Amino acid sequence: MAEGINSVELQEKGGLENNGFVHEQSEDDQLETSKIRRNSSQTDANNTTSIGIMEEPQDVLPLKPFAGMPKDVLLQFSRQPCYRITREILFWLIIIATIAIVGATIAIIALSPKCLDWWQSSPIYQVYPRSFKDSNNDGAGDLKGVQDKIDHFLYLDVKTIWIAPFYKSSLKDFNYAVDDFMDVDPTFGTMAEFESMMSAMHDKGLKLIIDLIPNHTSDKHNWFQLSKNRTGKYTDYYIWQDCVRAGDQTVPPNNWVSVYGNSSWEYDDTRKQCYFHQFRKEQPDLNLYNPNVQGEIQSVMKFWLEKGVDGFTVDAAKFLLEAEHLRDEPQVNKSQSPDTVTAYDELFHDYTTTQVGMHDIIRSFRQTVNEYSREPGRYRFMGTESNDLKMVEKTMLYYGNSFIKEADFPLNFYLFDLNKSDLSGNNIFNIVDLWMKSMPKGKWPHWMVGSPGNSRIASRVGKEYINVVNMLLLTLPGTPTTYYGEELGMEDNSAAITLETNHSAEYDPTEYPEKTPMQWDSSANAGFSTANKTWLPLNPDYMAVNVEEQKKQQNSTLNLYRELSRLRNSELPLHRGWLCYIWNDSDVFAYVREVDGMDKVFLMVLNFGKPSILNLRQAVPEIPTQVTIRLSTVVSRGGKSMSTDRIQTAMGEGLILEYNTNKPVHLKDTFKDKCFISEKACYSSAFNLLYNNC
Repeated sequence: MAEGINSVELQEKGGLENNGFVHEQSEDDQLETSKIRRNSSQTDANNTTSIGIMEEPQDVLPLKPFAGMPKDVLLQFSRQPCYRITREILFWLIIIATIAIVGATIAIIALSPKCLDWWQSSPIYQVYPRSFKDSNNDGAGDLKGVQDKIDHFLYLDVKTIWIAPFYKSSLKDFNYAVDDFMDVDPTFGTMAEFESMMSAMHDKGLKLIIDLIPNHTSDKHNWFQLSKNRTGKYTDYYIWQDCVRAGDQTVPPNNWVSVYGNSSWEYDDTRKQCYFHQFRKEQPDLNLYNPNVQGEIQSVMKFWLEKGVDGFTVDAAKFLLEAEHLRDEPQVNKSQSPDTVTAYDELFHDYTTTQVGMHDIIRSFRQTVNEYSREPGRYRFMGTESNDLKMVEKTMLYYGNSFIKEADFPLNFYLFDLNKSDLSGNNIFNIVDLWMKSMPKGKWPHWMVGSPGNSRIASRVGKEYINVVNMLLLTLPGTPTTYYGEELGMEDNSAAITLETNHSAEYDPTEYPEKTPMQWDSSANAGFSTANKTWLPLNPDYMAVNVEEQKKQQNSTLNLYRELSRLRNSELPLHRGWLCYIWNDSDVFAYVREVDGMDKVFLMVLNFGKPSILNLRQAVPEIPTQVTIRLSTVVSRGGKSMSTDRIQTAMGEGLILEYNTNKPVHLKDTFKDKCFISEKACYSSAFNLLYNNC
């Protein structure tokens, strides 16, 4: 207040306010100034005693707030009701808003469903590298060639690439006999080229899966060489048993038969014992009862995980352990002479597959993978390969349970059984239903129709059905896997099976037809290689069936596959919705995909037989009378309206129909046993987000 009074007095006297600036003065000036101030103060005291400013109450401010107010003046203004109340209102509004934002964030996190991982959100594209692209003109594909064709994966809108084994091997195929798990075979390139390929994929947002082969090695592997010489810890790295040797004949320890036929025991002259092999004699089985062997496999996994791979498929999982008691396996035909049992399907394989302890090993692999999944955004995938045929319940065990997780999903081979003789709507329904009903609740399904060891789907069922098969794969719930060339409708080249090559000791000729080179364009060697000769002959249809040609055609298999992939990735009901069967007969399989809370529904009508006309309104009255054709294997029908009283499909035609309704099929009691959901989520149209509790 004193400062305020002085300011007023200065103004009355015509004085100037310094505002804090002090001029330098000499000693004489300072002395003169002090005299003036003393005289002035005495005079002012006499002149100002009657003004009475000091007699005003201390809390009354004669001035309005101004910039640069002293602290004590500012505090007096801030205590006035008009300022204090406004400040308190703003303070509590900020507190309430902060609490609301934090609460809403917690609620959204708590109520939001788990986001789909990368291995769920995209189809998987399987590459057989020797047949994909040749980069060094030696007539065979390699890892550099895969890198050169990354743009093809982006064109298809697939984000996950699965590359078949490229490990160093003297037997390049034969169920992947490996000489060194931590090296790249020179056929495919170098480790530096692998790392370059993987980095290029990651730069484009792609994920890379490779094969893990824990069941066996090749007989050229260093472990086997040391084991047969009984060297230190390697002595028991493989399964050795005494056997009787009489001349050139061997009497094996039991009647076990390999997958390829004949005894699964092979005599080794160095060790003077027999070793066990589930597959070829060049592929001795590892002894996974030995903790050191399990440690070696986990070291292999860590090696590739540290390189940066995004996951594994565990090959031949059901063969990992064999019964230690070595009893004979029971014969399928009890009356058959035991001496004549040479084929794999002539025995029940109770002692050589799915043994006690096998799932413990799979779980240990899972734990190793999980160690590298802790970094945000770097979840590592693990799938298992175990074709249990009609015993689907054994396959489902690879999912693990609610307490212990094993595979993210086991590979689903049941669509491999499709062929021309039994292709029908009913058969497709039975295969799909077998998996969905057997799968543990809430788990994620998988679908595939081709692989390096199976005839191509276009050759098995006919090329007129390739588009509808791709539509099936990309509209079912779960993750589909596409074998290279299926997006084009490539067929087997039967001429390759009789080919005389210098690879006869390294490859299985029966698998040549489905491994012919990828068809990129209509130039020499289909753009696969500029060499004079490719490792396998090209399919003669490559002039018409190739990537560049089909890119130009609106109604091509390639462009339909691309549209299906993009639709699956963009539409919530197709990649995260209910599956409900609504019709199946000898010709047609029909189902809907829908999400709780969303009125958009997709209805798939797939023809696997003769031309058909369906009245789906009669089967499902809740379906609207009119629907829109969102996508069709017959391009000209896309976008048109169709009556559900008369849905007409040609042989091999597939329709994706779209409609809106507030009466979803999965809530109807009549469809209760025909609907399935994985990773359930509910949609809120008001907030445009997903939540858990419907």
